[in-house]
Amino acid sequence: MWYILDKSKINKILVIKLRGIGDVVLSTVVIDNLKTDFPNAKIDYLVESPSAPGLTGLKQINRVFIFERNNFSSKVYLIKSIRKNQYDLVLDFFSNPSTAIITFLSGAKYRMGFPYKGRRYAYNMFGPIERTKFHAAQLHLESLKINNLYSNKKELHYSINEDSLVFAKKYFNEQYIDNSFVVGICPTGGWASKKCNPEKFAEIANTVINRFNAKVLILWGKSDETDALKIHSLLDGKSILAPETSIQELAALISKCSILVANDSGPMHMSTAIGTPVLALHGPTNPLLQGPFGDRNEYIQLENLECINCNLLDCPLNHECFKNISTELVIVKIESLIKMNNLQTTLNNTL
Repeated sequence: MWYILDKSKINKILVIKLRGIGDVVLSTVVIDNLKTDFPNAKIDYLVESPSAPGLTGLKQINRVFIFERNNFSSKVYLIKSIRKNQYDLVLDFFSNPSTAIITFLSGAKYRMGFPYKGRRYAYNMFGPIERTKFHAAQLHLESLKINNLYSNKKELHYSINEDSLVFAKKYFNEQYIDNSFVVGICPTGGWASKKCNPEKFAEIANTVINRFNAKVLILWGKSDETDALKIHSLLDGKSILAPETSIQELAALISKCSILVANDSGPMHMSTAIGTPVLALHGPTNPLLQGPFGDRNEYIQLENLECINCNLLDCPLNHECFKNISTELVIVKIESLIKMNNLQTTLNNTL
């Protein structure tokens, strides 16, 4: 049965979104829309632990539950806690077997999810059947729209705690870059084929240094340390290598950058939510589906390659989708970001 939702009956809402940080960031596009329809409702979230810090400080979010993937007793306790909270509406934007069970057992009158085989039983409201027709953020809005919920607001959200903001401000002051045109370079990527080669990142960094008189700050997480060190080494003293940071400190450093150049990754999506314009580098993934959301950002993809959008975890060829990116294209995209975001820099016309 497909329920028609009675908006006057909604006082408590649970949003479910598992997997990566970027996935959760894209789901936050629903928050302002839900607050428009249900201004007095409490909104809770269920996510995995890496995504929790970006939600806990948001004023629109009441509580964040943590899903522990391989802990059965934790899942049982979680279901009991969710049921005890007596939600009126559960929006399962992940809709895998585990979240379908959680949604079904929540006790909520209204339960929305995607109509996947074997999981329809859990829901009485459904998102679009054809998920790949929409950008991942837009898919959430379409899910609201198809169920007659407000869906016109398109802002993403990511919360940064005060300690991390203080850390970033102090670091920029110490590096004497607080009032500079700072381009963040972030080699993070969820799997090998999504990661632009360090040599190409160094070439891009050199381009923005020479053309835009930019300061380059290399940002990294634990899994990217080797790539970050190599980029820094290739730039031979012309870049700043950020220290090891927490995810919140990384977000704070991104918030201080003028532009972020990044792979399709969690930090890329965090940047769009924070408000730092992004130049995203796409190879195996489709920027029309997973690219930076919003009209303040740009992406590069070599669309004429036969293998583009392959979605393979490892490249069986030579990573041409990244290696063949030209410096001229980088300049065009950075200039576009500068213009559309009214950024201040001093061009070097001698390049």
